[in-house]
Amino acid sequence: MTDTSIKDFEAAIAELEGIVKKLEEGDLPLEHSMQLYERGVQLSRFCHAQLEEAERRIEILNERGELKAAPGSFADESERG
Repeated sequence: MTDTSIKDFEAAIAELEGIVKKLEEGDLPLEHSMQLYERGVQLSRFCHAQLEEAERRIEILNERGELKAAPGSFADESERG
């Protein structure tokens, strides 16, 4: 299920950055922190799905010649962590 309140990747990243900043400050009541955390998870999943879709599109475009993994594959990035 996609959250229709998330407009695009850039907006999701900006909102996620704001949430992280608020949570790092640590001045929020627990319940509000939990709500922000849940929203952050939604945004993170949305962004991850968008990145995977972009990677698939790059691979499809590369099929005209030879199928190659997308440069700097996102899976490789997450493993370096």
